[in-house]
Amino acid sequence: MYKVILIDDEPLARQLVATLLQPYTQFHIVAECSDGFEGFKAIQQQQPDLLFLDVQMPRVNGFELLELLDNPPSVIFTTAFDEYALKAFEAHAIDYLLKPITRERFDKAVGKWMIQAGEEQPSATNPILPNNVHEGYQHRIVVKDNGLIRIIPAHDIHYIEASDDYIKIVTAAGTFLKKSTLSHVEQSLDPQQFVRVHRSYLVPVAQLTRIEPYEKDGHIALLQCGAKVMVSKSGLGKLKELLGW
Repeated sequence: MYKVILIDDEPLARQLVATLLQPYTQFHIVAECSDGFEGFKAIQQQQPDLLFLDVQMPRVNGFELLELLDNPPSVIFTTAFDEYALKAFEAHAIDYLLKPITRERFDKAVGKWMIQAGEEQPSATNPILPNNVHEGYQHRIVVKDNGLIRIIPAHDIHYIEASDDYIKIVTAAGTFLKKSTLSHVEQSLDPQQFVRVHRSYLVPVAQLTRIEPYEKDGHIALLQCGAKVMVSKSGLGKLKELLGW
C-alpha cells in the first residue's frame, strides 16, 4: 500500500484527485492539506510515497514546500498555471497536470510513477510539457528557522553568501541558513534584481551604493546595509552590463 497526500487550497481540486485515485487500490490517501504549512506537517508525520501538489497556494507555495524537505517524496504537480512546468521538471517531478485534469492525463501520470516505483530508478518516459512554457522567478525565499517556517521577501534581503552546503541569507532581521547552493538560488531569483557579483555573493541591485577598487584588479561593493562584499572580474562585468556603465 502506497501512502498519498493531496495538497491543494481548492477543496474541489482535492476531491477530483481523490476520485481519480479510487480505481487504484494500491494507493491510500493519508492526508488532505489546504496549504504548504499543513502539507509540511503532514509529510513529516506520514512520510508519504507520493504527493499530488498544487503550485500556487497561500503562505507557502508548492516549490517552497519541496525546498523545506530534506528528502521530498515523489511529486505530481496539479495546477491551473502552465508557466511553472519547466521548473517542476527541474525539481524532478513525475508529471505536471494542468487543471481541469482529465482521466487520460491522470492515468498517464500515475503510470509514470508506477514504472519508476517498480524500477526504483527514474522512468525513461519523456515528460509532457504544455505549450508556451515560461519559467517564473521567485519573489521570496522560505527557510526553516528553529523548527519554524520563515518567509523572507526578496526585497528584505541585504545579500546572500555561500557557506559550504548552505547559503546565508542576510537581512535586517538577522542571518538565516538554508541548505542550498548559491547557483540554485541565483537561478530562482530575477536576474534584473539580483546579481552574482562573486562566486560567494549574490547581491540585490537595490542594495548597491558604490563600487570601489580593491588591491590589484579587485573591487568591493558597498551596500546600503553597511556591508562590503567582494566583486570578481566577471561580477563587475555583469554589473556593467546590467547598469549600463
